[in-house]
Amino acid sequence: QVQFEESGGDSVQAGGSLRLSCAASGNVGTVDCVVWFRQVPGKEREGVASVWPPGGNTWYADSVKGRFTMAQDSAGGKWFLHMSSLTPEDSGVYYCALSRICHVGYGGEYKNWGQGTQVTVST
Repeated sequence: QVQFEESGGDSVQAGGSLRLSCAASGNVGTVDCVVWFRQVPGKEREGVASVWPPGGNTWYADSVKGRFTMAQDSAGGKWFLHMSSLTPEDSGVYYCALSRICHVGYGGEYKNWGQGTQVTVST
């Protein structure tokens, strides 16, 4: 079973940038999408970016469009989330997961996420 490990989270000031990474322990296959979602205590989790690995197609939530870019390593098994122009609303724990639907926004169903990585954006 695939398991993800996320890294790269940090505390930054508003307007700053971060690059998150996630590595998969096995082959994610060709059916599911890889999704970055974020979780803030007391709030619904939000899918912010997703990619369908075979084709490299990407989707972004409106809240991050133009500021976040999801990329995948050409060798496979690793994905990145480049985040720029960060605001305090981007704070949260970021997870990498599989999803049968390349869903972004709220209400997505995810599986196989890792321990997450904390992003804190201060003013």
